Amino acid sequence: MDNNVSFRVHKDELADAAAWVARSLPTKSTQPVLRAVVITADDNGLEFAGFDYEVSTRVRIGAEVNDPGRVAVAGKLLADIVGTMPNDAIEVSTDSKVMTLKARSSRFELPLIALDDYPQLPHLPEVTGRISPAALTGAVTQVASAAGRDDTLPMLTGIHLEIDGENVTLTATDRFRLAQRHLTWEPTSPDVKADLLVPAKTLLDNARTLDTSIDDPVELAAGTADNIGGDGLFGLHTGNRETTTRMLDADFPNVAPLLPKTHTAIASVEVAPLLESIRRVSLVADRNAQLRMHFKEGELTLFSSGADSGAAQETLEAAFTGVDELLIAFNAGYLRDGLSVIGTDRVVFGFTEASRPAIMIPQPEQLPERGEDGTFPTPDTHFTYLLMPVRLPG
Repeated sequence: MDNNVSFRVHKDELADAAAWVARSLPTKSTQPVLRAVVITADDNGLEFAGFDYEVSTRVRIGAEVNDPGRVAVAGKLLADIVGTMPNDAIEVSTDSKVMTLKARSSRFELPLIALDDYPQLPHLPEVTGRISPAALTGAVTQVASAAGRDDTLPMLTGIHLEIDGENVTLTATDRFRLAQRHLTWEPTSPDVKADLLVPAKTLLDNARTLDTSIDDPVELAAGTADNIGGDGLFGLHTGNRETTTRMLDADFPNVAPLLPKTHTAIASVEVAPLLESIRRVSLVADRNAQLRMHFKEGELTLFSSGADSGAAQETLEAAFTGVDELLIAFNAGYLRDGLSVIGTDRVVFGFTEASRPAIMIPQPEQLPERGEDGTFPTPDTHFTYLLMPVRLPG
């Protein structure tokens, strides 16, 4: 294919495709070619692609192609330009050095990027299973809230996907909190088993771009690609879009022993008022300061203080049972993160001791009853957010 490409496409379709690929391109790279969006024009329309050796994206749209070919231009700049052009058909043409975009009285010229050093795009691995966009987006959003952001601990920056037939468990932890979500999907094989560790940021970015209003399932694919050295690839395909990411080459920690099976006390609190109270009481707290929670029958009192900014407390209604009272402290930001993804009007806390991790789960239809040993079993739940307490002075 030569570089003299020409096609005609509507602004909206071109803008969507360019923006979707550009969002995954690196803003800085030692190889400028990796900041490019590669446009392939053929009899089937247009394909836009990007790849930075870690994440690849491809999207295909219809267009009136006059001269087929393959060219590359700066991806983010193209997306910015097309986004501001008139809402009309855009005429695109290239010569050996420049791409020209015209719509009504607007005209832009973009320098072409040579494709000599552009890496070979990986292909989507074989499809492993299918799931609704809404279910995948919801699960990933919940679990990613607990993923680590420290690249020196790569095993904690991923979301662990454990696949066992139709059951999928997503888990993430940064050592201070842990989120785990169970869901079902439609596997391509009933006995498929897999342990995958996918970068949380990439998976969350991809999940957020899915159209959750449609029923067409998302295809998940896991496998290897010969052209990237046999490393594991994780891919998503939906409609006219597909993306792959290199999986993390690390072992996810065994978190099962961290999740308590029983609790000495449980509490149920309405989420919205609790989040509002945390926001207000945290105003006087130092950054990342502890938020103390004092539970007793019928109420929860929040306390915080700062070195130079005073102190605050607020009391709200809460159902609490198991012990007479409990004082426990958490990182306010981590607590807010968990409450924000619970997904129900009320949250249930499960406590063992003030110095031991507590769990937060969506309010079940029925709270557990105290067992003969005086403890409460953990209710069956599809989502668990475990939070390490902050040690209280004395």
